[in-house]
Amino acid sequence: MAFTTAAAEATSRDAPQMGLEAIFDLVADDFARVNELIPKQLSSGVEMVEEIGHYIVEGGGKRLRPLIVLLTARACSYRGSGHIRLATIIEFLHTATLLHDDVVDNSSRRRGRATANALWGNAPSVLVGDFLYSRGFQLMVELDSMDIMAIISDATNLIAEGEVMQLASIGRTTMTEDEYLEVVRRKTAMLFQAAAHTGAVLCSEDPDLIDAMRRYGLHFGMAYQLVDDWLDYAGDSDVMGKNPGDDLAEGKVTLPLIHTMANGHGNQSAVVRRAIDSRSAVDFHNVAHAVHRSGGLAYTKNRALEEAYLASEEVLALPPSRYRDALEALAMVAVSRMA
Repeated sequence: MAFTTAAAEATSRDAPQMGLEAIFDLVADDFARVNELIPKQLSSGVEMVEEIGHYIVEGGGKRLRPLIVLLTARACSYRGSGHIRLATIIEFLHTATLLHDDVVDNSSRRRGRATANALWGNAPSVLVGDFLYSRGFQLMVELDSMDIMAIISDATNLIAEGEVMQLASIGRTTMTEDEYLEVVRRKTAMLFQAAAHTGAVLCSEDPDLIDAMRRYGLHFGMAYQLVDDWLDYAGDSDVMGKNPGDDLAEGKVTLPLIHTMANGHGNQSAVVRRAIDSRSAVDFHNVAHAVHRSGGLAYTKNRALEEAYLASEEVLALPPSRYRDALEALAMVAVSRMA
């Protein structure tokens, strides 16, 4: 599919104009119930479990994954209460992955504050992540849906594989775009996919609609990570919630770098390769300059916009409603961070 940045941006202007706050407002009552359920499900006889669990869950995340569950259920005219439990499950699984990610990456900062592993240490962070995974699966049993359990268990397995794939790719300057996008699909997009997919399974028996929402979540998740890739070299620490150059210092090879190494002129590719090999952000300014000059930023932005457009197309399988409009608008809100 030939897709230009201009065409993608024109598409975003045609989407329903709705900001993130307005989107959340549509399901405010549902979110209030989710926010009541979360602390109840964090209850534990082990004080440190509750302490770390509350710290990370209340850490100011956007909660886009549970939002997608709630919007999808409402867009399918769901009238039960299972979507509240399902949204909580998705949030717990996401939180568990954050705890594990920060340990693997040795991160000290997330969302503008200290990570759990920086405050309590690696072992407690990993173990509380395990607690959140297991509590999520306990909640799944209560939903009593083998289809939902199959989707989420498959997703968590692929997410774990994606983490290992990313770890194995650290410092690998020969990584291809296709290989990187597969890591993104597993590590980041899979939980977004599971959120939309299970939200539809919860309340619909239409296989075409269910598959459309699965694809919506996939494309949304791909777009979301590609925007993060772009922000690494074009954004600032306040937007990212981490320091510019952190990924470079860890030797993470992302799409802007892959594009620059493959298409950069003169010394651009060499600058990037040296920085990845050294696993240092000392040369971050020169790397960011090379990524910009080589077209790596523009290419990554275009790919993110394309994925957001594909996500917005999938919601047309839903009956017209303000919730469908919100899902379409959400795809464009995700890429608005690249403004």
